[in-house]
Amino acid sequence: MARPLWLVELIKKSFPRRFAVAQLTKAPVLGPWIEEWLFGGDDIIYLPRDRVIAIDEPLEPSAQTVLPSQVLAHFIDKATHHWIMDFCLCRESEHCTDYPRTLGCLFLGEAVSGINPALGRRVSKAEAHAHVQRCRDAGLVHLIGRNKLDSVWLGTGPKERLLTICNCCPCCCLWRVLPHVSTSISNRVTRMPGVTVSVSDRCLACGTCTQGACFVEAIQLDGPQAVIGGACRGCGQCVTVCPNDAIDLAIDMDRAIGSSIERLSPLVDLS
Repeated sequence: MARPLWLVELIKKSFPRRFAVAQLTKAPVLGPWIEEWLFGGDDIIYLPRDRVIAIDEPLEPSAQTVLPSQVLAHFIDKATHHWIMDFCLCRESEHCTDYPRTLGCLFLGEAVSGINPALGRRVSKAEAHAHVQRCRDAGLVHLIGRNKLDSVWLGTGPKERLLTICNCCPCCCLWRVLPHVSTSISNRVTRMPGVTVSVSDRCLACGTCTQGACFVEAIQLDGPQAVIGGACRGCGQCVTVCPNDAIDLAIDMDRAIGSSIERLSPLVDLS
């Protein structure tokens, strides 16, 4: 059943308390229940922004270039139902002033038919492609996957008929809770296969990359250089903000696109 607007407003008001709620996922009895209710069966992938990718192999024609956004394009083209939210719940809840609040999630799959029509609209494939391009142009980072939480708060389903494409900013994103949730939930949100992020010897330890750029607090200063920890999801935000061009993000062309599509395809029926 589609969620009433009063409930959506209540979710917005409670959103700033998400870090406290995230700690409950570590409770012995309550934690596993929350995980199954809100995250059961989830698999979500961070996609680096196209413009931060470094490809070490020569490409002859340019059409062969592998870009993370090609994963989105595949699923948009495959889906028969496309829905754009009129707002980003995260940015609206946090009153974001750095990124557009009007660029909301894109949902794919038959389950979009159950979303409250006051929250967004059905769109064509062309409009869906244009929407994610606008999000990239605004500096937002894509996540794609099956996110049961969306089917719960939107009151639609089944979850096997809803694929989420989030367009996230590092200041307001829900997934900033990842360092605070249980490990089993955190492990459901991963980097794109074949993506590596590394700090080069050009690093001057200025600290810019540690000041709110990372969604998951995975980069810290350690002596004369920044160090990237195992929590890194490969979003590439640190690459974007580094003033010294000292952080490199590379992608394994043989793995990235095909593996991502193969992994996500069985999770949601988009026909």
